[in-house]
Amino acid sequence: MSEEKLSANEGIKTRSNYLRGTIAEGLRDLSTGSLSEDDQQLLKFHGTYQQDDRDVRANRRKHKLEKAYSFMIRVRVPGGVATPKQWIETDRMADQFANGTIKLTTRQAFQLHGIIKSNLKRTIKEINDTAMDTIAACGDVNRNVMCNPNPHLSAIHEEALRAAQEISDHLTPQTRAYHEIWLDGEKIETSEEEIEPIYGKTYLPRKFKITIAVPPSNDVDIYANDLSFIAIVEDGKLAGYNVAVGGGLGMTHGNEETYPRLADVIGFCTPEQVVDVAEKVVLVQRDYGDRKERKHARLKYTIQDRGVDWFKAELEKYLGHELGAVRDFHFEDNGDRYGWVEDERGNFHYTLFVQGGRVVDTPGYPMREGLREIAKVHEGDFRLTANQNLVIANVAEEKRSEIERLLEKYGMHRSHERSALRLASIACVALPTCSLALAEAERYLPDVITDLEEKLEELGLRHDAITIRMTGCPNGCGRPFISEIGFVGRGPNRYNLYLGGGHAGQRLNKLYRQDLDAADIRATLDPILERYAKERNDGERFGDFVIRAGIVNATVQGADFHENIKEEALKN
Repeated sequence: MSEEKLSANEGIKTRSNYLRGTIAEGLRDLSTGSLSEDDQQLLKFHGTYQQDDRDVRANRRKHKLEKAYSFMIRVRVPGGVATPKQWIETDRMADQFANGTIKLTTRQAFQLHGIIKSNLKRTIKEINDTAMDTIAACGDVNRNVMCNPNPHLSAIHEEALRAAQEISDHLTPQTRAYHEIWLDGEKIETSEEEIEPIYGKTYLPRKFKITIAVPPSNDVDIYANDLSFIAIVEDGKLAGYNVAVGGGLGMTHGNEETYPRLADVIGFCTPEQVVDVAEKVVLVQRDYGDRKERKHARLKYTIQDRGVDWFKAELEKYLGHELGAVRDFHFEDNGDRYGWVEDERGNFHYTLFVQGGRVVDTPGYPMREGLREIAKVHEGDFRLTANQNLVIANVAEEKRSEIERLLEKYGMHRSHERSALRLASIACVALPTCSLALAEAERYLPDVITDLEEKLEELGLRHDAITIRMTGCPNGCGRPFISEIGFVGRGPNRYNLYLGGGHAGQRLNKLYRQDLDAADIRATLDPILERYAKERNDGERFGDFVIRAGIVNATVQGADFHENIKEEALKN
C-alpha cells in the first residue's frame, strides 16, 4: 500500500523520526506564536495542542495581527490520583504559566490553558519535575488510563489503580524524543535504529482510550471507550476483570458513516493477565485499524466492520490463549457520590462538585484558593473523577475536622447542595479555545441548567438525577451520546438535542431535535419533563421513560444511531 493512499497523518508520523519532527527548532523561533502544521500534529503525542482565542480572532484579523496563539497542556494522571504536592505545583503553574485556572477533564487529567509558546517547554519540564508527565496525553496512542475512584471500595480500588498504572506505564511510547525536546535529555547518537516495541514507527491509526471500572459505579463510562476492564469482585476479593472492547463516541455531522458505538463485553481475564490483554488489544488495532480514513480509524469501526467474533478470535491468537467466560456484573449509575464517605478502613473521602471541571476563584467562591490551603495540610491524596469533580481522599479521622474547617471557610462544604440535574452535568471546554467547537458548552451549560431548574422545582424533580451533557462539536469529549439529555453543537447558539441514553451509561441516545436554537431549549424540554413527572413508573429513569413513552426510539447499537429518527428531529 503506497503512502499516497494513507491519511496525511500517517505520512507525518513516518517522517517524524519517532515524534521529533521539527518541534525543537520551532520552539526556538519566537517570531511567531505558532508551530508548523506537521509539528502541531506531533505536539499532540507530547500532550499539548496549539490553540488560539477565538473571542478575539476577528479583532486581530481587522488589525492584521497574528491569531492569539497559545497552548493547552494535558497532564496525565493515571487513575486520576494525585498527591497534595502535585496539586500545589499544578496550582502554581496555572498562575505562573497558564490562565489562572485548572481544568479537570472527563479522562481524569489536568489541563492548563493559555500557555504561550515561549513558556511551553519550561511548563512541561516543571510538570515532569512533579513526577507527572504529558507524553501520550493526546495523539495516536493509548491515552490516560482511567480508574473508578470508588472511595467506598478502598481495597478493590487500590488493586484497580495499580492495574491502571501498570497498563499506563507499559503502553507509554518509548521514543526518546520527549526527553530530548522537553527535558533536555541527552541525544544519543547510535548506529542502531530507534524502535517503538509496541507501536512501531507509525503508532496507532487513531487515539486509544482505556478505563477500569469497579461496579456498581460506571463513572468512567466503560461502554464509551476502546478498551475497558470491569472489576469482578467475589467474596470481597478481586477475581479479575471482564474485558470490553470497541466503544467510542465521536462522529461527524452529516456523515452517517460515522457514529458512536457501545463497547462489547467479550471475555474475562485474571489480574495477572490484564496488562498483556491491554497490549494485545492495542496490537490488533495497530495491525488492522484503518489508516486511510481517519474518521473510520477508531477500534469501534474495526470491530463493527469485521465483527466481534472475529476480533475476539484474533485477540486470542495474539494472546496465545482464550479469554475466560464473561462473569456477572451490574452497574447502577455513572455519577459521583458527593459529600463525605467512609471506607472500610476508617478513612474519609469528600467529593466536591466542580462545575464543568473548572477550578477557579470567583467572587464569593474562592475554590482554587481553598483547595490550595487544603493541599498544604492534607496527608492523603486527590482523586479526579470522570465526571470532572474532585475527591479529597484518604482523610484520617483525626484530620477530618481540619479539612471540614477549610471546606467551610472557603464555601466548599455546600458544593453539592445543588439540583441533581446540575450534579449530573458534564461540559467540554468548547469556545473560545477549542478549534473544533461549533458552539458554546462549558460557558453555556450552567445557564441552561439554571433555566431548567425552575421547571424541575415546580415539578418536584429537584432531587431526581438526570444525566445532562453538552459539547461544542460531535467529537464526543464530554460523552454526550450516552447521556439522558445531550446537547451537541451545530453552530453558534444551535444544538442537536439527543434523548434516551442509559442512566448508567449503558445505552446510546437518539436525535430528538436538529439545529435547535438555544433560545428554544426550555420550551422544548419543559413538556417532556412534565410528562416524566406525571407518567413515570416508580424508580423509572428519565432515559428509560422517553423511550417507553415513544418520545424517541431506542438506539440498540451504533450502526442504528442514525436510523428510525422521529419526524420531530427533522424540524428546525
